[in-house]
Amino acid sequence: MGGFFQQLAKALADRWISLLVLPGAFFLGAVWLAVTLGHPDAWNVALLTRRADSTATTIAGLPSGAQALLVVAVLAGAAGVGFVVQTLAGVTRRVWLGPWPRPFTGVATARTVRRRARWHRLVEERRALEAASPAARTPEQQERIDTAAHRITRLAMAEPGRPTWMGDRVHAVESIAHHRYGLDLAYGWSRLWLVLPDPARAELTAAHTAFAAAVATGTWAVPYLLLTAVWWPALLVAAGIGLTGWARARAAVADLTTLTEATLDLHGRTLAAALGIVAPEQATGPLTITEGEHVTDLVRKGR
Repeated sequence: MGGFFQQLAKALADRWISLLVLPGAFFLGAVWLAVTLGHPDAWNVALLTRRADSTATTIAGLPSGAQALLVVAVLAGAAGVGFVVQTLAGVTRRVWLGPWPRPFTGVATARTVRRRARWHRLVEERRALEAASPAARTPEQQERIDTAAHRITRLAMAEPGRPTWMGDRVHAVESIAHHRYGLDLAYGWSRLWLVLPDPARAELTAAHTAFAAAVATGTWAVPYLLLTAVWWPALLVAAGIGLTGWARARAAVADLTTLTEATLDLHGRTLAAALGIVAPEQATGPLTITEGEHVTDLVRKGR
């Protein structure tokens, strides 16, 4: 038992360091750079070298107790900044996934309407290509149809309902669950999760963890953006961090939603069997709309 708690403490310490302390320490270093150089000497390497040597000499001249306290203060400050940024991660997640709260609902609605109109226009273009092509199509005709279909799915996997691409990936899974399987995913997912096999849970958990890490990375752009008021090169750092987090989040959301849709395809009837809607020997195969609607009626409980 003691070994278990030691391993747990080590894992928590590693996670604390990787999520809070290290990024916070880098930010405190950027704060020192900003205060030292400022706007006028933003790229003054000679001034930075002199200030670094002076600071190192000052720290080396401190008593060992004072140096230890300084290290503790830096770690505490780094962790504190990390906690603040982790708190802001919920805002980043809301911005990337939607729906946006007031006072941004008007902007979100306008973006959603534009995305939906573009999606329907692309769908009509594909249908026109299919109608204009004979049953026996040439490779060139089929390639044009496939290209049109790719443009549709690249915009959104289903009719857009959110102001962002990542939000529409999640919305598409909810829409597919409702229209293809009659399942209200908002109520049915927690029950489905409980009957999933361990490999499926592991894949979904890994994808969600990757998205959460990407959100945390992107959120670190916020404090660096605030630092541009003192040192303008922080804008470059903020842009790099924000774009990195955003790109990773898009990839993670794509993986997560693809896995979620596959989970519905493969295990939707497992949930129906667990609820007694179908017999246990019929737990394989795709969930029918009638069965999915029955599942929804049970899990919603009239809500």
